[in-house]
Amino acid sequence: MWIWFGLAVLALIGEIANGTTFYLLLVAVGLAAGGLAALAGLNIEAQLLICCGIALAGLFILRRTGVLKKREVDAARNADVNLDIGGVLRVDAWEAGGTARAQYRGASWQVELAPGYSPQSGEFVITAVRGSSLIVAPRPLVARS
Repeated sequence: MWIWFGLAVLALIGEIANGTTFYLLLVAVGLAAGGLAALAGLNIEAQLLICCGIALAGLFILRRTGVLKKREVDAARNADVNLDIGGVLRVDAWEAGGTARAQYRGASWQVELAPGYSPQSGEFVITAVRGSSLIVAPRPLVARS
């Protein structure tokens, strides 16, 4: 009977160490429920059914409420996925349609101006990468003190 609670504690430690977004927490709750079933004197089959049932019910409830919903990551705009985002480059002249060629990391890149900005020469920050084109916005001016 105590094995259930020991496994529940291990699952909780794993959740804290990993941060798996509640999955091991649900397993820990299920294991604790199995332990309570063992304390109540139920046979091992009932303990296993209760353990699995509680864990799956928790998973179902958290999925339905949106706590465990999948979060889509837009890799084109995510700096954790694409290390060029946030990089700075200089554009001296824009072509019609808000495109230009610019040197960045030792290569010539196709550059597109992000919507809502006017084409002017200066420094730009990369906000997204679409294929082999860098999407840029004007670099904000930094106040010097």
